[in-house]
Amino acid sequence: MNAVVLSLDAELAWGYHDLPTVPDHVESARTSWSRLLALFDEYNIPATWAVVGHLLLDSCDGEHAGHATPAEDWFSRDPGGVAERSPLWFSDGIVDAIADAKANHEIGCHTFSHVEFGDERTSREVAVDETRASLEIADDAGYSLESFVFPRNNVGHRDVLAAYGFTCYRGTRPELWYDGGRFESLAKVVDLTVSKTGPPLVEPEVDEYGLVNVPASMFLFGYEGRVRTITESVWDDPLIRAAKRGIDRAADADDGIFHLWMHPNNFTEERDFERLRAVLEHIAKRRDEARLQVRTMGSVAAEIKGTDPATKRTPIGPR
Repeated sequence: MNAVVLSLDAELAWGYHDLPTVPDHVESARTSWSRLLALFDEYNIPATWAVVGHLLLDSCDGEHAGHATPAEDWFSRDPGGVAERSPLWFSDGIVDAIADAKANHEIGCHTFSHVEFGDERTSREVAVDETRASLEIADDAGYSLESFVFPRNNVGHRDVLAAYGFTCYRGTRPELWYDGGRFESLAKVVDLTVSKTGPPLVEPEVDEYGLVNVPASMFLFGYEGRVRTITESVWDDPLIRAAKRGIDRAADADDGIFHLWMHPNNFTEERDFERLRAVLEHIAKRRDEARLQVRTMGSVAAEIKGTDPATKRTPIGPR
């Protein structure tokens, strides 16, 4: 298939709870979600929203006793209480807004509390607890989870995902020529502005656990801050140019997927929304030319495995 896939890591404060600080801009992230949904609806483009499971709770005690964690203080920042008083730690209706949107989005899983499954501290017991808790909470809310996105793209415990009925995950992007080099950051800018080598199309594959790996092609926010300001003063937004190049490659190829990903937390300035608008407009143009499909991760996996995601319910216990 030739298609574009968009996926979003929807996490609010959970994306930073184990880091030294939670950035101030997360306070406005809930508004960002609403604006993003309006943009996707405007162009009728669906995406896979991988949601941290804790956001689906209405309240909690802030301790989660009995839940296996990578560290004893894992929930030390969780304020507990109810959604109305701690809006950065609960969705308080915005996940329902994703499900109700015109664009027919998919709701996926981003673990229960943003645990990195590929971290050496994350035991299989932790992975099982995180997976099971996410599925149980989603099931209570009426959602069936098919797709999984690993926090910080740190892949691990895929056997657990398979045992709990997931069909696919977002894998890491193919290695690029500048990865690991001494001047990686500079080379990345050159690649997005001058070179014609990236971003790559990807080919989903079924792994040894029967899961479909839908690798990433490009992060929509590859560099920001001063570097972004400098490059935008010399060129048009290099990331828009790179994304359009990936979209065109997918539209013109016989086969291949351009998989673009982002966080709602990335949208902190007006120019961030304008970047996405430009990308969605280009996707819609190529789609309307009948040259390109827009797919969710789950629908890609369903086609590859020959299943109908509309009739499948995810079990909440191992097979």
